[in-house]
Amino acid sequence: MAVDSNRKSKTLKTLLLSRREVEQQLSMAEILEVVENAFKLKAQGKAIMPCKIYLELPEYHGDFRAMPAYIDGSAGMKWVSVYPNNRQYNLPAVMAMIILCDPNNSYPLAIMDGTHITNMRTGAAGGIAVKYLAKKNSSVIGMVGAGEQAEAQLLAINEVLPEIEEVKVFDRSPEMSQRFAQKMAGKLNLNIHLVETVEAASDADVVVTTTYATGPVVLRQHIKPGTHINAIGADAEGKQELEADLLAGAKIVIDDFEQACHSGEINVPLSKGQIKVEDIYCSLGEVAAGMKRGRENDTEITIFDSTGLAIQDIVCAELAYKKTKGGKVPAFDFFEHD
Repeated sequence: MAVDSNRKSKTLKTLLLSRREVEQQLSMAEILEVVENAFKLKAQGKAIMPCKIYLELPEYHGDFRAMPAYIDGSAGMKWVSVYPNNRQYNLPAVMAMIILCDPNNSYPLAIMDGTHITNMRTGAAGGIAVKYLAKKNSSVIGMVGAGEQAEAQLLAINEVLPEIEEVKVFDRSPEMSQRFAQKMAGKLNLNIHLVETVEAASDADVVVTTTYATGPVVLRQHIKPGTHINAIGADAEGKQELEADLLAGAKIVIDDFEQACHSGEINVPLSKGQIKVEDIYCSLGEVAAGMKRGRENDTEITIFDSTGLAIQDIVCAELAYKKTKGGKVPAFDFFEHD
């Protein structure tokens, strides 16, 4: 018997989730769990994820990125923008939306804010990297950059390190540093204080860089043996936060090989021949899945090069959808017509 496709579509509803609704559903602990599993599945070849596509708009000082993926029975795409000057409009520098679809029939299950998910899943990736690559007794954290992503990184790191004794923060804007310190000290009850130089912030067990730099900010001479670095800021071609000599002498772990080569922390040193592809150790998923060893001693310098993966967005969106489904949130027939 033929199915009335029009009648069938009317039984389906698309959820519309605001940022507040997404925030209410997702905790950092939950995001750490699903993102780590996503990294493992990718390493095992159980995900489909083309590289992100960039739409660059230099005259507007920003860009858009399309990020599709399929993983663990979920399919969707994130549309995200990066506009570093958005503070003048009282808008986030990064804004995003996610469309989550049913892979059986392509119906849009949910359209949701992706800005919070982008921030939190990136923080979670940093937390997972610290879990596997930092020294187990790491207690001093150095933050280079004090924006929203720095906050998410510290939230995640606080979940995986049992005893953080000190957090040092540096930002070119003292106001940003002060706001970060006050907000995060109150939220996490940590000893957070401002430092005046990148070098002071880099004297730590774990260093996190979340800047928009297009040239080295953290130098080899700043970093002591045994340090782990989360290099988060370089997420587009030409961006760079770490000196090439620092990369050359470290164990480099990436989130995705193709993306990292074109838009991650390694993209500039690779293009200039300062490091080689052979210098890249492995992916974070391979470490998490037990396919590769993480930190092997207390003296090696480890670096996690994060570019941000669509699979991270999709698993978080799926979690938010499942937790919200059946609740009191707006829903509509996406294909309703007269």
